Amino acid sequence: MNLEILGISVLWTFLFGYVLLGAIDFGAGFFNAYGILTGKQRILSKVIQRYLSPVWEVTNVFFVFFFVGIVGFFPKSAFYYGTILLVPASIAIILMVIRGSYYAFEAYGTKGHKGYAFMYGISGILIPASLAIVLAIAQGGFVSMVDGKPVLDYWELFTNPLPWSVVVLAIVAVLYISAVFLTWYANKAGDNAASELMRKYALVWALPLIIAAGGIIYELSFHNEKLFDQILDLWWMFGISALLWVGTVWLIWNRKKYGLAVWLLVGQFAFAFYAYGISHYPYLLYPYLTIHEGFTNPAMAQALVVVFILGFVLLVPSIYLLLKLILFDKNYIKGKTEKL
Repeated sequence: MNLEILGISVLWTFLFGYVLLGAIDFGAGFFNAYGILTGKQRILSKVIQRYLSPVWEVTNVFFVFFFVGIVGFFPKSAFYYGTILLVPASIAIILMVIRGSYYAFEAYGTKGHKGYAFMYGISGILIPASLAIVLAIAQGGFVSMVDGKPVLDYWELFTNPLPWSVVVLAIVAVLYISAVFLTWYANKAGDNAASELMRKYALVWALPLIIAAGGIIYELSFHNEKLFDQILDLWWMFGISALLWVGTVWLIWNRKKYGLAVWLLVGQFAFAFYAYGISHYPYLLYPYLTIHEGFTNPAMAQALVVVFILGFVLLVPSIYLLLKLILFDKNYIKGKTEKL
């Protein structure tokens, strides 16, 4: 494995960690807001607040690692994406600030305030939607070179169905991942009412998830035939992902082994996420930038690989300890200790 592939693999793994943890976090905020606005906060809010309190600050660590790494490993990506993502990235940053602010207002200020909860929940859904635009842009067809500089065609971006398909998938995936996890978490807490309600939400979003994923593949077949053919070459990885989805839904439907359902969920998204990444090889931005053309010098690459692997080795046990000692502590999960 050469340094380019190793570097992008490490970064893709950090991004996958952010996708999973971020989805649970963003979805939990949305369901909390939905519960308050619909009068179901007595069922959901306690469980969701117990989850959000220790972990809401942790999620962005993966994103920071990825952002720093993509510029470190592939310096040319800053030239291409720095300009074309000025507006989408600025929107995402503003939403992150809003979300963090309103979490503090809602959690430590007036409990159950509908306005605070709504702003926190809706901004959490819009963040992955705004970030997911990057995946559509990377497929090509939205950027042109003018006087040697990349320029984003906003009209094409907003009128093309592919970006909207990606946005829909991002939102649906957030709600599905979060609902499945919170079904398990509420069940572990012994909160049957919350577990049943989250189970209902998980089943509601299960089918739209597959439809949205299929919609992206369908749109890509018209948008970029080369990358679409590379996706077809990895049909077996997407097939395994679909089977794991069936397993997750079956367990949730039959109220069995919610913990196993969560692990099947992780496997489902892992196969789909890495299959998508492999199918996009070697392009960072089709057709202008590849991982080979934009790679840093070997010495810098080796140092970055070592640092990021050590960071990953440190980060994963830290998250495990957070889950083990706080989030899934038998007293904390049942609300027998004060919120951190």
